[in-house]
Amino acid sequence: MIGQQIASSIERRSGVSLWRQIADQILHSIAVGDFAENAALPPEVALAERYGVNRHTVRSAIAALVQDGVLRAEQGRGTFVLSRKRLSYPIGARTRFSEGLQGQASERRSVLLESAVEPASRRVAEGLGLAKGSSVIRLETRGEADGQPVSRATGWFDAGRFAGIDAAMAETGSVTASFQRFGIGDYLRQSTVLSARHADAADLADLDLQPGAIVLVTVAVNVTPDGQPIQFSESRFSAERVELRLSVND
Repeated sequence: MIGQQIASSIERRSGVSLWRQIADQILHSIAVGDFAENAALPPEVALAERYGVNRHTVRSAIAALVQDGVLRAEQGRGTFVLSRKRLSYPIGARTRFSEGLQGQASERRSVLLESAVEPASRRVAEGLGLAKGSSVIRLETRGEADGQPVSRATGWFDAGRFAGIDAAMAETGSVTASFQRFGIGDYLRQSTVLSARHADAADLADLDLQPGAIVLVTVAVNVTPDGQPIQFSESRFSAERVELRLSVND
């Protein structure tokens, strides 16, 4: 019965490849404790029967999870679940990348990938309290923990108020430190909208993910303590590496 229920959850006309669906099923099984850390996975034949697919599909799913560092394959012994806990990233009144991962990763940094000055879209303008088409600075950054990419973010800032924030970000690797150069010693998270989707091509490349991987998405507005919007951002987190934790007491 369990095998039939699992097989029926595989959608053959969903547009998502079968091997990706199998990989996601294995990830879910690991997350809920069906496959314990350091335990051996069932043989490919058993997994193929469990998920209602052929061995080649199972093999492709396992290969992707091995590449992602979720599984370990040992020739002649089998495939094992690696002991690796997802990072827990807090979302609260003072959300900061480096501080949020403190105690979970010894090295934390944000890398500036690209910057540009552009007219604000309607969404960005509303978030920053500007007129549509106003000049804004867009920063593309990647968050890394112990050398592994865990997040990809796009942030927008009022170009008139924050001219040079791209250079500050490139030098400091920190939005908080960059804001300090503009006299902003503290800021608050006004709002955060959470969602999830499949990673697009840019996220796959920048986060080193396999096609079909899921990213957790946060769309947020940061404001000064007196309520002035200073940053509108969209961040994508690898769901295989990070869980988002909402904090109500921040």
